Amino acid sequence: MATEAIAVAPTFSAGVERETGETSIRLSLQLHGTGEAKLNFPVPFLRHMLHLFAVHGQFDLAIDADGDVDVDDHHLVEDIGLCLGKAIAGALGNKAGIRRYGERHTPMDETLARAVLDLSGRPAFVLQAQFTNERIGTFPTELVAEFFKSVANEGRMALHLAVLYGENNHHMVEGLFKAFGAALREAVSTVDGGVPSSKGVLE
Repeated sequence: MATEAIAVAPTFSAGVERETGETSIRLSLQLHGTGEAKLNFPVPFLRHMLHLFAVHGQFDLAIDADGDVDVDDHHLVEDIGLCLGKAIAGALGNKAGIRRYGERHTPMDETLARAVLDLSGRPAFVLQAQFTNERIGTFPTELVAEFFKSVANEGRMALHLAVLYGENNHHMVEGLFKAFGAALREAVSTVDGGVPSSKGVLE
């Protein structure tokens, strides 16, 4: 039987700071918020997507970050994903009294996106999407997977994303971020009871 100390009950808010030779990030998250986003970092497309994530999840999200975007956007996008995942995990503590699972289908014009997640404590990530452009504006579409993989790993969640169909790459990614926000909102909503697991523990 496990004897190590279990994290405190959810506070639904957390802050994360990360300083490396490649990036500098300060992030704060309130999972039971109003949808307010204050985003200051030099990747415009990701700023747009995280604004949508905050609005559709009703999260308060603030990010002040910089990085070696003169090389490319990869390090900053990946590290913002890491910090967001850590903030989600920190805000949820021992996960007592949360719904745990979330699911949302989101249409974006001709596109239909799906997000399904389990705040299980076991990181897993699957993305099923066929992007047809290498970039959306200046943003490399390959970084969509890198961002969400970082969130899933550090957030210790099983995250399954799919673009069921669509034509416009911007719409595809936008649908994914909106669906993820709404699915996470459902998963962190409160219910009566303790930790939602037959084991009694969600790490």
